[in-house]
Amino acid sequence: MNELDPLAAFRLDGRVAVVTGASSGLGRRFARVLGAAGAAVVLVARRGERLAQLAAELGSAVALTADVTAPDTPDRVVETAQRAFGRLDVLVNNAGIVDPVPALDQPVDDFRRVLDVNLVGAYALTRACAGAMIDSGGGTVVNISSLWGLVGVGQIPDAAYAASKAGLVGLTRELAAQWARRGVRVNAIAPGWFETEMTAGTMFGDEAAERWMRSRTPMGRGGAEQELDGALLFLASDASSFVTGVTLPVDGGWTAV
Repeated sequence: MNELDPLAAFRLDGRVAVVTGASSGLGRRFARVLGAAGAAVVLVARRGERLAQLAAELGSAVALTADVTAPDTPDRVVETAQRAFGRLDVLVNNAGIVDPVPALDQPVDDFRRVLDVNLVGAYALTRACAGAMIDSGGGTVVNISSLWGLVGVGQIPDAAYAASKAGLVGLTRELAAQWARRGVRVNAIAPGWFETEMTAGTMFGDEAAERWMRSRTPMGRGGAEQELDGALLFLASDASSFVTGVTLPVDGGWTAV
């Protein structure tokens, strides 16, 4: 009788994962976690020097300097993965920008720019990668949404970011429904407050902002970067083989109250 190993399903040995926005913050952590679980990783971001350093650190990784809004990026990503590793199994749509400004002060062009990166770019890349996954027997997509995609915040005004992240939640459900019988699962993570380049100096590092965040979060604190590892590996791996179309909040209880 084979010994039961409940952790084996979380492994990604032999899989190839693409991570966008991999040059810093959560994306950099995601790439490291997927690599530690056994995946070869295609690192995608605009800052090539940072990507090269991370690729060297990971070993089984390649760097692709690219803007997710560029029309040729989806094809370049698929070609890079297949040329370097022969397949594509996991996509983590993490690239994103913010533009915290009151809606009455935000020009429509600025609103559109945020959606182009956070939502349209993710859709274009997902569409291309899913085609490759279907051809090779299936795969998984993990979209990085946000608590902003589930609830309003208000005190930190960013209508464009909220709309883009809510759009990712809806896109996750619809693509999951369309591709469920074609072997491609699509899920999302909605992180709460985590310290990254985008939140440093605004949410984190500002005493009043941190006090407000802690008072509103049932667990009374922000998240540590490693507290997304489990959610990522669960949704990216066979551990969630019967899960598709869900958005998993990792937010210390923020969206529960």
